Amino acid sequence: MSEQSLRDRVRWGILATGGIATTFVKDLRLLPDAEVVAVGSRSTEAAQAFAAAHDIPRAYGSWAELAQDDDIDVVYVATPHSAHYAAARICLEAGRAVLCEKPFTLDLATSVELIDLARERQLFLMEAMWMRCNPVIRRLSEVVADGAIGEVRSVHADFSLAGPFEPTHRLRAPELGGGALLDLGVYPIHLAHLLLGVPDHVRAWAKLTPEGVDENTGMIFGYDSGALAALTCALVRGTPVAGLITGSGGRIELPPAFFAAREFVLHRDGAEPEVFRGSGEGTGYHHEAAEVHRCLRAHQLESPLVPHRVTLEVMRLLDDIRTQLGVSYAR
Repeated sequence: MSEQSLRDRVRWGILATGGIATTFVKDLRLLPDAEVVAVGSRSTEAAQAFAAAHDIPRAYGSWAELAQDDDIDVVYVATPHSAHYAAARICLEAGRAVLCEKPFTLDLATSVELIDLARERQLFLMEAMWMRCNPVIRRLSEVVADGAIGEVRSVHADFSLAGPFEPTHRLRAPELGGGALLDLGVYPIHLAHLLLGVPDHVRAWAKLTPEGVDENTGMIFGYDSGALAALTCALVRGTPVAGLITGSGGRIELPPAFFAAREFVLHRDGAEPEVFRGSGEGTGYHHEAAEVHRCLRAHQLESPLVPHRVTLEVMRLLDDIRTQLGVSYAR
């Protein structure tokens, strides 16, 4: 990537053309130094339609062609979970920096492979866990670290969809990494990890679909400090999708859609509630894109907000939980 281009604008390539790619491209418009220059898909027709819809100059009918475009500074991988590894690897092997959607891959082993490859090639690589780049969540983490609620004793969080989803839906397809855990459960898990770190004990249970993916899942994380996290995700029931962090001296409430938080409420023991609010613009993907811009210009190979260590620690947890649930994505 050229130093001059990075000073002026960061040029993005978009790999895949689904709903999340559309949302990401729309949010990129909030960044005056972002430019989408190309899109790639397995289908030329899909790439051309996406390019026309979003005024993107170039459309490619394969991931490899997109990755070979030397005018791209960074590629956003927006495929279904099961294709993250292959798509990101193609881009890294072509010398492109990568922002890869969550979950990073389907398992720890392939996540390690991608990170090792990026380090070997001296390329920037980041998991698109946009919640950790959200200014409200970053402020919440600072408030907790400053001791506003004392020692954290518990984290409660849920992310569920009411469904029902047809048997043919991707959320019920093992070969696509279906189930509640990877799509939804990663957010409660990341919230707990952000505030309490890696748990010392993990217990999980789920009701599985006939296809063998989790549809109603509960997880308990235990910490030798005495803290715990109670986390749920599901495809069969609507929930508030809220978060609650309780400490020895107060609590913090994250209202519905905690993963895209626009505010939180701090309750210190013996004091009036304090409301912390952020910006209401966009969906929130532009915050992670802005962090990618910052890292590229600073010549950082990973982001301190979503470092490789965190990606691997959470993936190790996901592997452990899947083993306890009896879920396999190999079909």
